[in-house]
Amino acid sequence: MPFIDSKITLPLTNDQKESLKTKLGEYITSLHKSETWLMVGIEDNYDLWLAGKKLEKGAYVNVSLFGDAGSSAYENLTSQICSLFENELSIPSDKVYISYHPTNDWGWNGRNL
Repeated sequence: MPFIDSKITLPLTNDQKESLKTKLGEYITSLHKSETWLMVGIEDNYDLWLAGKKLEKGAYVNVSLFGDAGSSAYENLTSQICSLFENELSIPSDKVYISYHPTNDWGWNGRNL
């Protein structure tokens, strides 16, 4: 039950959003999860500041998941996401922040898993 929520400073086309969603669906296997249960949120034209300066090109990505995947899996996904944002959107890796939020309590369909 992972959720990847991205806040991106740039305006994106629907094709760009679809491409990001597709690649994130592939990359989620790094956390031993599948795209079957993956939810993706993409918010573009989002204002972000880093070190007191507004970013022209930057992103914040929040990855929430049921259970814990471990540090090496998170490290691998961080590398993949940073490369994706750099290759697809020309956002430098040092302007991409990623946080991970594993949980043992996840609600769906009127109950907790």
